[in-house]
Amino acid sequence: MGEANYSPIKKALILRPLSRGRGGRGVRPMIMLNRDQIKTFLPHREPMLLVDDVTMEGEWAIAHYHVRGDEYFLQGHFPGNPIVPGVILCEMMGQSCCILVRDELAAGRTPLYSGIREARFRQPVRPGDTIEFRGRITDRRGLIFHCEAEGKVDGKVCVKGILSFALIDNQ
Repeated sequence: MGEANYSPIKKALILRPLSRGRGGRGVRPMIMLNRDQIKTFLPHREPMLLVDDVTMEGEWAIAHYHVRGDEYFLQGHFPGNPIVPGVILCEMMGQSCCILVRDELAAGRTPLYSGIREARFRQPVRPGDTIEFRGRITDRRGLIFHCEAEGKVDGKVCVKGILSFALIDNQ
């Protein structure tokens, strides 16, 4: 069966063959998703879809979001000095991490936050900034996932925390 016969979900999951690194060890495959492919898994839609692209490298999700300046959350935070609210940065980290359980999401489940611990905000994020998020799952108990994540702008940490979310069946 050729690639053209795959469903959109399977097309988004097609992996490059494992390459051989030094010493003949296999290198973990990378999966890259653009915004339209992310929508295949995440139930979020504009204006709450807060991930532009994501790459999975082994156990890590690496996602990006470019702050354009016209986002709804900047309108009143703060006039004349717009700064992305911390709670929105946490949502961006959460969406980035949820891509790691894309198979569960494709099975008809929705991710819901169940906790945020040790959230730290190091520097403001402003219009024109591109945030890079890195996250990985540290623990799983059934359909509850715990993740560590951080966001950086120009290599400087702006947000980090430990997140947990539960997957619930869609109705």
